[in-house]
Amino acid sequence: MLMQTHEARLDALRRELAGQGLDGFIVPIADEHMSEYVGAYAQRLHWLTGFGGSAGTAVVLGDKAAIFVDGRYTIQVREQVDARLYEYRSVPRDSVAGWLVQNAAQGARIGFDPWLHTAQWAEATRRVLADAGIELVPVAANPVDAVWEDRPAPSTAPAIVQDDALAGRSSAEKRAEIAEWLRARKLDTAVISALDSIAWLLNIRGRDVEHTPVALSYVIAHADGTADLFIAPEKVTPELSRHLGHAVTIRPRTEFEPALAGLAGRRVALDPSFGVAAIAQALEAAGAQAVAERDPTILAKAIKNPAEQSGHRAAQARDGAAVARFLHWLSVAAPQGGESELSAAARLHALRAESGLLEDLSFDTISAAGPHAAIPHYRVDEESNLPIAPGSIYLVDSGGQYRDGTTDITRTVWIGSADGSARPSAEQKDRFTRVLKGHIALATQTFPEGTSGGQLDSLARQFLWAAGCDYAHGTGHGVGSFLAVHEGPQRIAKPAGGQAGTGQALLPGMILSNEPGYYKPGEYGIRIENLVLVEPREIAGADEGGWLGFETLTLAPIDAALVDVALLSPAEIAWWNAYHARGLEVIGPQLTGEALAWLEQACAPLQA
Repeated sequence: MLMQTHEARLDALRRELAGQGLDGFIVPIADEHMSEYVGAYAQRLHWLTGFGGSAGTAVVLGDKAAIFVDGRYTIQVREQVDARLYEYRSVPRDSVAGWLVQNAAQGARIGFDPWLHTAQWAEATRRVLADAGIELVPVAANPVDAVWEDRPAPSTAPAIVQDDALAGRSSAEKRAEIAEWLRARKLDTAVISALDSIAWLLNIRGRDVEHTPVALSYVIAHADGTADLFIAPEKVTPELSRHLGHAVTIRPRTEFEPALAGLAGRRVALDPSFGVAAIAQALEAAGAQAVAERDPTILAKAIKNPAEQSGHRAAQARDGAAVARFLHWLSVAAPQGGESELSAAARLHALRAESGLLEDLSFDTISAAGPHAAIPHYRVDEESNLPIAPGSIYLVDSGGQYRDGTTDITRTVWIGSADGSARPSAEQKDRFTRVLKGHIALATQTFPEGTSGGQLDSLARQFLWAAGCDYAHGTGHGVGSFLAVHEGPQRIAKPAGGQAGTGQALLPGMILSNEPGYYKPGEYGIRIENLVLVEPREIAGADEGGWLGFETLTLAPIDAALVDVALLSPAEIAWWNAYHARGLEVIGPQLTGEALAWLEQACAPLQA
């Protein structure tokens, strides 16, 4: 009999822990590859607690439990997780280890799955707990899996080949570059466990993780340019074998852990951010020397080559037309009433699919009406679905996966009334315009080579700060090429809190989002997001050294109904007008009839 309530699931897990001689267990959102988004088989936290966000951890003890999320999910966790069962904790202010020190008894044995945590995390947590007389215990089998009766099996979908013309470089070239990197550091081998790194290195993709086109696998890359790919046999097609050639040995995924035992005596690069504790433990047991080095594909993957840049522009133009059609539909249908968060998300998906080139969405569409727009990473379902009410704000954050590029765009729209009388409040227009000003400030900034995303973040916040406002998420994340919609190592975010990537210098070819926002809990939320490409800039009379700026890639109109033009400078109005003129030029030829007429009006110049 399947357990239908989260309380019953929690009780079952506690019985299982007692049977294994454990006093507690740590349940993260994670898979064996440290992916941001994980396959259904790895959604243990969602199954156990009901929390549907992409980042979080639960800790279960015999008499209490807690769930830890960051500022993006402060509201969402309270809507989805029962407060009778779990305490709500906020990171980075609160930590799993700190909570256990305060709540677990001395001598307690706390279990963790070494395939779901990095070695770095395991060692740091072990030390903190040991000081309090608490033991951190790696488990051989995850106890959540023992009580998850209807747990989905990992995907068996075949891996697919990404054409070299779209990738811009062959896998052989990339492997040769990795081999050179290894030799320069006197390393023999690199363990590549991040799924998007494997996909990029081998020019393959997959359908194993919803919205991220990757194949469940591991790679061991060698200093001679060869590699071993560990992947389930049912995922291997003749096309894949021909594509990889003789320099890549295809082995069953189940042979990965035994293969680590065969690396005795070798110096092995292992990224501390993606190499899970189980891999590090296996290398140590084998007598290999694990050397902490950043995955050598990470930076190369982030710097898009000309073919990838061209593919992104084509994908953005195609996607922008679909978003424009959606915004036109929304402007007609929503003021009449009868539309909902789910119906709008379905309509946008259908319009993207009309191109015939959509492979998937790049993430679950954030279709957020009214108060739900104040939840930055809101995820609509049948239970939470709200009507899109006339006379309110609606926020939609969405994206598509195309073979030539990955898109991510947020638009915040004023939903008028059928008689045209409903107008946004002065506060709503003020906040929207401050977000817009920050967006423009970042989009138009020129900066010297060596500048990091952390140094640029305040540009997007300055106008909100002037009004005593802020937002609890980063301003920009990297984006892949038909890969992960969130890609490192670059980020635009506050440097505080140990956020990875904020110190990474921005380099030509990197693609990031530009997405400042404002959120008033229980009432409304605002975010404006475009993707931008880092490109070289020439400045007449500049001192020595190179300069960089951003090319805005995203093409879809921003809602003028929410703009307080009096708050914009002449330069900001000029940016708005140039942006919309370009959008009309690129998107216009893809539209006809009423949709085109709407676009022409939406792209009309602002007047001071």
